[in-house]
Amino acid sequence: MASSASSSTIASPATNNSRYDVFISFRGEDTRFSFTDHLYEALVGAGIRTFRDDDSINSAADLKPEIERAITASRASIVVLSKNYANSTWCLDELVLIMERRKTFYHIVIPVFYHVDPSHVREQENSFSLKVNTDVQGFQIKVERWKAALTEVANLEGKVLTGPETKFIADIVSTIGHKLRLKLVSTPPHLTGMDTRAEAINFWVKNKQDAEVLTICGIAGSGKTTLAKYIYESNLLKFESSSFLEDIGKICEQPYGLCALQEQLLADILEEKKKELDVTWYKSQIENVLQKKRVLIVLDDIDKKEQLEALLGSEKINTESKIIITSRLPTIQTWFMSTYLKCKEHKLELLNEHESLELLSWYAFGSKIPMEGFKELASKAAEYCSGNPLALKLLGSLFVNSKDPRKRNNIDFWISTLNLLERDPDYRIQGILRMSYEYLPFLTYRELFLHIACFFIGEDEDYVVKILEPDYCATAGIVTLIKRCLLTVSPSKKLMMHGLFIDMARRMVLDESPLNPAKRSRIWCNDDSYTLLRQGKGSETIEGLALDMRLVREEKDTMPEAFEADSLAKMDNLKLLQLNYVELSGSYDDFPEDLRWLCWHGFQLGTIPSDFFMGNLVAIDMSYSRLQLFEPPMVIKPLKILNFKDSHSLLKICNISRLPNLETLILWNCYSLVHVCDTIEDLKSLSLLNMTGCEHLLKGSNLKFPHSLERIWLKNCNIDFELSDYSILSFQIHSMLQYLHLGNNLFEFLPDYNHLKSLRVLELSFCSRLKRIECLPNTLEELFTTCCELLENISFQSHRFTLREFDYEGCINLLEVEGLLKLVPIFRIDERDLGHMKWLKDYQDLEVSLIGDYQLTSGRTRHIQHRCYMNSGSQAHFSQT
Repeated sequence: MASSASSSTIASPATNNSRYDVFISFRGEDTRFSFTDHLYEALVGAGIRTFRDDDSINSAADLKPEIERAITASRASIVVLSKNYANSTWCLDELVLIMERRKTFYHIVIPVFYHVDPSHVREQENSFSLKVNTDVQGFQIKVERWKAALTEVANLEGKVLTGPETKFIADIVSTIGHKLRLKLVSTPPHLTGMDTRAEAINFWVKNKQDAEVLTICGIAGSGKTTLAKYIYESNLLKFESSSFLEDIGKICEQPYGLCALQEQLLADILEEKKKELDVTWYKSQIENVLQKKRVLIVLDDIDKKEQLEALLGSEKINTESKIIITSRLPTIQTWFMSTYLKCKEHKLELLNEHESLELLSWYAFGSKIPMEGFKELASKAAEYCSGNPLALKLLGSLFVNSKDPRKRNNIDFWISTLNLLERDPDYRIQGILRMSYEYLPFLTYRELFLHIACFFIGEDEDYVVKILEPDYCATAGIVTLIKRCLLTVSPSKKLMMHGLFIDMARRMVLDESPLNPAKRSRIWCNDDSYTLLRQGKGSETIEGLALDMRLVREEKDTMPEAFEADSLAKMDNLKLLQLNYVELSGSYDDFPEDLRWLCWHGFQLGTIPSDFFMGNLVAIDMSYSRLQLFEPPMVIKPLKILNFKDSHSLLKICNISRLPNLETLILWNCYSLVHVCDTIEDLKSLSLLNMTGCEHLLKGSNLKFPHSLERIWLKNCNIDFELSDYSILSFQIHSMLQYLHLGNNLFEFLPDYNHLKSLRVLELSFCSRLKRIECLPNTLEELFTTCCELLENISFQSHRFTLREFDYEGCINLLEVEGLLKLVPIFRIDERDLGHMKWLKDYQDLEVSLIGDYQLTSGRTRHIQHRCYMNSGSQAHFSQT
């Protein structure tokens, strides 16, 4: 429990003491070569050290020492509960040990219900029914242990398979990474030739006398980022802090992109978040940290010297720190000639003949060697890729995933494809890229690929799916694009795409009409969008258009104050529209009516025009707007997302019942907002509500929230209700609530929340008047009470709670967390309870500064006290404080 960190994982062992992050428990005959294999690859690919048993171990009748050691050497377990799991006594013994570790060592356990009903596991029904062999001595006792373990694991918060397995596995990886507090990066499966290429760089990492900076240079698709991720994952635990900044060149093209990267870097290495919009301020803060801390940093795809200077500064850094830079540019080493930092270059070698064949075989045949009868063709295909890993993955995926399911075994198809590539040897890599796109099974998926490449790189996957699902079957389409290696999803669920694919997609759109942007399907370039709106030269061809006037103003001296609204009139098929900080004047009668996505940051009007047709919109983002009143001009049934973040002039929201299917409402920092109509209670689909900073909205309000809410932010809302007034925060009907943020408010007490069985995270930091928290639900996993200076007591529904993370830094009056810890003055303790420490009674009136658990004792000067820690069985353990 003692910790100097700002956030403690209760009694967890140090990360460096664990050989594995995760142990997978599974029934081999059910899932070894299917779900569990895919899960294992995804975990390892995300940098999570994972153990799974092999056939030789699993064949034993009793639990082998190798398995016991693996479980005890792991920080967490994933239990894959499949149909025949309970038929294996070996699996059941494994489960018993896992659950015992959970009780005594705070081992994290995530059950995965793979095509089984959790209630069947809990009640030992159907395939989980355990038959007792009473003839075997002691077997009855074993069965009772198995039953108890099955019931216990089924009562934990787990994952029940729904939807595509790819997304399901990604969710498991994200969850376990979050619980382990790992800084995950997404590494592709089937790494080939990596150990050989990493050897020299790993030696450089260990050598404290060598240069602080290493640049990895190579052509596009050669594996620079993959190698950097592999090195990062192998070494991050050896440093005080670490950070991996991916795709820097593309992110810096976005407004405030460089600031966003600086913010992420500072949050990673300082381990606290600071929000600014000033590059110079961030640079100064980063310089201060880099001088003091021993860090590992990867800067991926740097393409300008200014980016490097903003992210590393110009001062000296800790000599034991290591910085890796990837870039297509061969001249980066020269950027360090006038700095304090030493830099060395590592030229990345492409894959050799043997490695190329192995990587292509993994993607074409699912094994490291070609299928019988295909070795010669596979070798020829690998040769065409010239050792480029990206091209090898694409070509292999193309052979196995093409439209005709016979093509995996169709030699004629292989020959035909290779003949096509042979015709133009100078453009083979580009040809493979283009084939990967053209061989997508549906036109809809090709359109989806182009939309993502032009408008949604770096956006949240769920957000994009909601927008594009109605027209492009985005849920299934994204899964297909991932399988074809055309798209990846980061651990934070952002859509990512290799730069070669982005360039190819945008070139294809430009080729639709090289000289006339109005005849292209998508327009993302600010210059082209600006010209079209200024001249009013749209067309029915255009499906998506993006314009950010902040970037245009940086480049042009003179420009119109506003465009005419009817400049969009000819774009009848427009579905995706981004008009950030664009001002329109005139009538909205001819505004495109098929819009699905409207992103209009800085919207200039005080109200929504009555002639503005919004009936087909799925998402509206009017962050930073000048709106004073929002009232939908009509019923908008498709609308799922509404975002008014930082709309500081917004006063009222009326007739919100006209948005019957709204799922997400963001009112973050709408600090002038005083009224949201009562019909918000009737929004049956609303699951996320963010009212952070709405300081005038809830004070004395009787606003009622819909029962469907799963996540609520009410931070900094100036809530200061009396003890008797619980209406605004009682959440009596919100059984699905999982996340609740009430930080920085003024209340002294909270209502009883033991009815919130789904609540997993409760955030109460900086509630300066909060005195006690009572009867929290046992299912709560994370509790944050940072700087609640008056907080004295915390209690749970019972002592058998599942709290995993508890931040209590600055709680200088906290005396007791029921069932976990208690500070007791010595004079209140009977001598008989002190045992061999009775001598402390002689000092009971002495004032001392408390030491030990930094979060608990910082800022206190008290009479000598005992700190009492309790395990899940409420047995007290005394230690001197």
